[in-house]
Amino acid sequence: MATSPGPAPRAGPEDGADGAPSASTIDPADQLARLGRSWVWLLGAAMATLVPGILALVWPDVTLHVLAVLIGVYLLLTGVFRFVTVFGRGSERVPGLIVAVLCVLGGVLCLRNPLQTIAALSLITGAVWLVSGIVTLYTAIATENMPHRGVVMAVAALGIVAGIVVLALPTESARTLTRLLGLWLVLLGLAETAAALAWRSALRRAGVTGHDAPGPAV
Repeated sequence: MATSPGPAPRAGPEDGADGAPSASTIDPADQLARLGRSWVWLLGAAMATLVPGILALVWPDVTLHVLAVLIGVYLLLTGVFRFVTVFGRGSERVPGLIVAVLCVLGGVLCLRNPLQTIAALSLITGAVWLVSGIVTLYTAIATENMPHRGVVMAVAALGIVAGIVVLALPTESARTLTRLLGLWLVLLGLAETAAALAWRSALRRAGVTGHDAPGPAV
């Protein structure tokens, strides 16, 4: 799965004494790409999903305002993680960008006071999970040589099911919604953790570092 590094760069006036590019020549997009290809970055994204889920299950009696803030912050962090991960892909960046923008938009909407109702939170979270799962599943199907393709497809399927359940089951109280969202966040966080560890395993078996490998799909 390692890509060809290409011709060796020549040392020039803007390069350091050892041939490495100086700080002034570092491309920010390349730095984002290296970060997005790291399994540690994927693990961080999983923690951004898992931790809010645990908090929601431990404290189910939070107010609707606190729940809205919790879900809003989770969606914003997820959007940022997905945006950076997109740069680590050699292709199929558009679907990932769509999901990243959708997550950020959903987070902003959850943090807006006029939209802090049970129905609004359910609609926003369910829609984000459903669309994200569909896009991830499409990417996994379209990428035939993806490492641990089955794990990625399982994560996508779980997101689709979570979105459908949240959208289909009406909730009448913030406590019920908190428990429901907390349960799905924990399940999604664990699945994303498994995907991150599978990506680390694939990198080690290939004998490449994170910045030399093609980007993950999740």
